[in-house]
Formats: sequence, structure tokens, C-alpha cells
Amino acid sequence: MSVPPPLSPNPAALEFLLHRRSRPPRMLGNSAPDREALRTLLAAATRVPDHGKLEPWRFIVLTAEACKRLAVLTKSRGAALGVDERRLEKDHSGFVDAPLIVAVISSPKPHPTVPESEQYASAAAVCVSLLNAALAAGWGAVWLTGWRATDRPFLTQGLNLFPHESVAGFIHIANEVRVPPDRPRPDTDALTTWVNT
Repeated sequence: MSVPPPLSPNPAALEFLLHRRSRPPRMLGNSAPDREALRTLLAAATRVPDHGKLEPWRFIVLTAEACKRLAVLTKSRGAALGVDERRLEKDHSGFVDAPLIVAVISSPKPHPTVPESEQYASAAAVCVSLLNAALAAGWGAVWLTGWRATDRPFLTQGLNLFPHESVAGFIHIANEVRVPPDRPRPDTDALTTWVNT
């Protein structure tokens, strides 16, 4: 049986992770990866922890026309739910102007030892992996959720999801037109407990 070689340090990858920064929708343009480029990003996104190899997630790729359709649904559903007007306008504009959004769908599978919470964690890992893959490939990207990720009428009418499914994240991917400033980062020392015995 062959033994895999030990991992080699990858300073460039670590440097990228230490400085990665999401790009809000307002800082994204109207160009997006083509189908082949997106396939590569999706393949990278699925390289995540997945206890039991259940693949409790799937993708819905929303092109510009689909995003516009969902922007209309955002307005009607948001109004019905009483979403704050300013919040609703922001939600609408983020979809109506988007050239591409990947909806990462949490689709848990019945399993005797792998709880749904762990399966949802795997779907969340897919979101951050897709986000980082897009950024590493030179695209601007952001992971968003909000009320549309769990509103059943929106999920049914807009995305045709099954009753047990929800959106773990809407990943916006497009060219970057503005660079956001960095924001204060957590104090890892204050958040870390070392247990030695």
C-alpha cells in the first residue's frame, strides 16, 4: 500500500487566507465566470469535511436573468413579511444587478449517526470554500444569507426547493470594481484558551 507524501508548506495559500476579504455586492461589476471557470470553483467548494460522505448540499447557479426574477420576488415577499424598506431595497438591488449568484443548498439526508446540525455545518463549509475559491481565482465574491435563505415561500416559488432544504448561502461572484477597506479583525489571543493538562 502506497503512503501519501507528507504535506509541504504552502506559504502563498496561507498568505491568501490571512488577507482574504469579501467584496460586498455594491463593489462588484457585471462580469462573471463562465461555465467552465465556475465548474472549477464548484469542484474546489466540495473539498470540505463531510462526515459519512453524505454530500448534504447542492448548488443552484443563478445567472443574470434568474437573479432579476428573484429580485422581483424579493420585493413582493419582503413586503408581505414587513421587511424594513431600506433593508428590502438593499436586498433587491443586490439581486437585480448581479450577473451570477450561486445558491448553496443545505439538503440534509436522514442518517442514524450524523445529525442535521453537522450536515448543515458541512454546507456552510461549502459556502466558505466557494467564497475563497472565487477570491483566489481573482473574482470578487461575498457570502450572504438573510431572510430569503429560510423563507419557505421564497424558497419554494423562487428556487423550487424541497421542504427539508434551505439556503446555506447566496454566493455572489463577479469582477471587482472597487476594493473595500479592511475591517478590524478579531483578537485571537482573547478568543483562545490553551489546555495543557
